[in-house]
Amino acid sequence: MPPQAKTIYVERFTNRSRYTGMDDQFIRYMKDEIAQHKRLELVDDRGQADLVLTGELYYVSTIAVATNSVSEPIEYTQTLDANAQLTDQHTKQVIWRSTGLFANDTYATVANAVVTTSPEFLQQNLRSQDIANLPDIQLAKTQSDFSQQQNLEGLAQTVYVSMSEGF
Repeated sequence: MPPQAKTIYVERFTNRSRYTGMDDQFIRYMKDEIAQHKRLELVDDRGQADLVLTGELYYVSTIAVATNSVSEPIEYTQTLDANAQLTDQHTKQVIWRSTGLFANDTYATVANAVVTTSPEFLQQNLRSQDIANLPDIQLAKTQSDFSQQQNLEGLAQTVYVSMSEGF
């Protein structure tokens, strides 16, 4: 990134997906990712920023990737795609742009498909002995929500890395 840039404003990404609220969630992860690196200071006023990050979430897909013996889905892959660009507020020039940034994650929706020793499962607030007691719909919702969180966080990391290494 330009060495003279000290502040950044993150504009809410346009949500072109069919999932409402995805942009609200993503902006939180994006700001957290920028703050974590301590290279740029986040500002709440576009006029006070050296750089402005904008973009769009254009595709969210959830696809069944595994089924049981009677063809019922037991595992899904969720993918989140975005485009982003960074603008120098002083020159009004786009200094970085990337299309097709994405994150994806696979999650199980039934107890016997959950790998309770995986690092992803261990990050959750579930115990392995509780999985068998959850109804499939509740387990599916829990796993889907966690997968979405992982994707949003992963996409924010991808945007930051791409943005900071794009020079």
